[in-house]
Amino acid sequence: MNKTLLTQEGAIKLQVELKDLKEKRDHLIGQIEEVAQPDESGEDGLATQLKEELEVIYDKIDKIEETLEVAEIITDKKQSFKTVQVGASVKIKISGNSVKEFHIVNQMESDPTINKISDTSPLGSALLGKKVDDEIEVLAPVGKITYKIVSIG
Repeated sequence: MNKTLLTQEGAIKLQVELKDLKEKRDHLIGQIEEVAQPDESGEDGLATQLKEELEVIYDKIDKIEETLEVAEIITDKKQSFKTVQVGASVKIKISGNSVKEFHIVNQMESDPTINKISDTSPLGSALLGKKVDDEIEVLAPVGKITYKIVSIG
């Protein structure tokens, strides 16, 4: 199985989410036991809905546990990167105009709203392995966009 690179912050976030999901799972199991009547011949809609929700939670728990099991935690945030890799912050100039900073993370901890992009996203994967002053082109819904790496930290 391949190693999954996670930031320290991302690993903690996943551990907290896992704990919350397990608590929610236990609560749902209790609700299902309350709703399900042993003498009923058929299940009501609520029990079915709760079981479906429980299945989604089990899937999420499995995915997080698998990720944490094979994760390699990136602990040194002040690490110096010569090339873009998971855990690096990258400042890029977009099509010669504005400069934007992104943090490259595993897909399990990505959050584009706070500029944490997945290493498997189109931009993230195009940046991996690149150096300062390298230019890359990424096909986006608005067309081809050229990025130039300004700094890696």
